[in-house]
Amino acid sequence: MTHSYNGSITLSPAADVRYLLRIGDICLIHAQRLGEWCGHAPVLEEDLALTNLSLDLIGQARAIFTRAGALEAKHGIEGRDEDQYAFLRDERDSLNPTLAELPMRRGGADFADTQARNLVLATLMKLLWTRLTQSSDAGLAGIAAKSLKEARYHQQHAADWVKRLGDGTAESAKRMQAAVDRLWPYVPELFESDAIEDAAAASGLGPRLAELQADWQAEIAAVFAQAGLTVPKTGVTRFAGKRGIHSEHMGVLLAEMQYLQRAYPGGAW
Repeated sequence: MTHSYNGSITLSPAADVRYLLRIGDICLIHAQRLGEWCGHAPVLEEDLALTNLSLDLIGQARAIFTRAGALEAKHGIEGRDEDQYAFLRDERDSLNPTLAELPMRRGGADFADTQARNLVLATLMKLLWTRLTQSSDAGLAGIAAKSLKEARYHQQHAADWVKRLGDGTAESAKRMQAAVDRLWPYVPELFESDAIEDAAAASGLGPRLAELQADWQAEIAAVFAQAGLTVPKTGVTRFAGKRGIHSEHMGVLLAEMQYLQRAYPGGAW
């Protein structure tokens, strides 16, 4: 595969493109964090499971980025592909929510944090893919139909772990609740709507994520009830990763992920 890349790309301001990139970036950045568990999970089976979840998410990101490139072409920007979206966007053009980028295998977090995040994001993505199967964009609807099957498994896998830890020993329950409490301040950003989501809803491309919030809350509450966990109270949105304003962790993540392409532009393999 050969490409002629020269530095960072500049995105179209088109709302439909940015709506898709937000979806793709959830998948890509979450996959990158899950991949960090390879060789470090508490049991071999889970080591393999988290790696496979990561690969599913990368596949979803690739499909979405390819579709975003097709939409950008309609706005007069030709030739964008999945590699360029993944490796040649600067931090401010990455549109994932802050929750996806947190380094939950480092800095005091543990396995419980990863499973809590998996449950939060997989439940969101399952609901989103479900709605996107009815998208006015036939290409996106097809991607959603395939991705939905994977997201259902991701949600079930995470829910099983959350319940196992929450309803396990006193120590595991304590650590699971602490993990939930740590990530909950990042939840409101997931459902914050803006002009990009308004435009997608108006065109039929996809829903505002706020439209998914009630169902998301019900599904999360059901899992937490079985796990013996308390749903924390949510406050106001304090994070803005969806608008390209990221935590201090994002630059480090992108440096690791993009290094090879940046160091050897136009590389062939």
